[in-house]
Amino acid sequence: MDKIEKYIDELLEKSTPDRPIWNIEKILQGKKSTWNYIDGCMIKAILEMYAITKDEKYFSFADHFIDCKVMDGSIEGYSVEELNIDNVNAGKTLFELYDLTGKEKYRKAIDLVYSQIQKMPRTKEGNFWHKNIYPNQVWLDGLYMCQPFYMEYETRFHDKKNYDDIFSQFFNVVKNMRDPKTGLYYHAYDSSREMFWCDKVTGLSQNFWLRALGWYSMALLDTLDKADASVGEPYEKMKQIFVELMDSMLKYQDESGMWYQVVNVGGMDRNYLETSGSSIMAYALLKGVRLGFLPESYRTYGEKAFHGICEKYLSEDENGELHLDGICLVAGLGGANRRSGTFDYYMSEPVVKDDAKGVGPFLLAYTEMKRLEM
Repeated sequence: MDKIEKYIDELLEKSTPDRPIWNIEKILQGKKSTWNYIDGCMIKAILEMYAITKDEKYFSFADHFIDCKVMDGSIEGYSVEELNIDNVNAGKTLFELYDLTGKEKYRKAIDLVYSQIQKMPRTKEGNFWHKNIYPNQVWLDGLYMCQPFYMEYETRFHDKKNYDDIFSQFFNVVKNMRDPKTGLYYHAYDSSREMFWCDKVTGLSQNFWLRALGWYSMALLDTLDKADASVGEPYEKMKQIFVELMDSMLKYQDESGMWYQVVNVGGMDRNYLETSGSSIMAYALLKGVRLGFLPESYRTYGEKAFHGICEKYLSEDENGELHLDGICLVAGLGGANRRSGTFDYYMSEPVVKDDAKGVGPFLLAYTEMKRLEM
């Protein structure tokens, strides 16, 4: 466990708000890092480390990182009008930082991000589009990026007025994106049936991508965590959806403890055990047990996943510095590269080390492992 904290310290020491070492996409593009979901994942995990350890270095790093980006009434590099659901994710850090610091600009930034939710275009079923540039499309990732923030805002500041909207967006995903045979969910859904990557009858993309299933698992769990359980039936229904998804995913857990990049075809040539999605599953299982949503016996599966990742992908280089490998850099559908969502497509995306899409969830899983010691 000390090894992991050493790894986190190394990452923090090498990172500034403009150039965090874990944002591989920005580094490859040679761009300064502004407001984005990747840094949001990492800062959320660092705040979780602070919540558990009460070590000031985590709090001061997170506060400085977000403080540099949040102006009074605006956020550097963030535009509401872009209508990109990914950009809501980093907003989750603002609630905690506002509570810890009392900085009024954080409260204003929360309202600014919420104003995007109020403007998001929707599919005919009522779900937010993934992005303005991806019309009529719902991606599993988007549920994680937006809904926990939306739920926390409604619970804390809006008298729970839009609870029904949040729950129904999840229920639509179950109805439209879940495969009844496997219990898994397809990566994306085109409500208009127009995109080249979708099935013209169902509107669905072709495969079960691990990290998308992971984001969706976290979306269910973290949204429930921010909801008021006393609302009763929709809360219980969503809890059941989470439990059923965990049961479905456990059927595909590899003996190493990890999961494959394309979940249901582990034995296929070139398919590989992937770190980010496996880390999310470790977190979801461990936190699901802690919150009482899953039976105590499921903790073993979460611990097995976490240890499996450490054994396979956490290792020292020749300088004695630690790295977390096996992280799929990015995967999506359509766009400028005309990403097709085939098995070959998911195998073609780069696999990298130390990217926050893997490190953030790995760190969240680690915080759940630490809670077990308390």
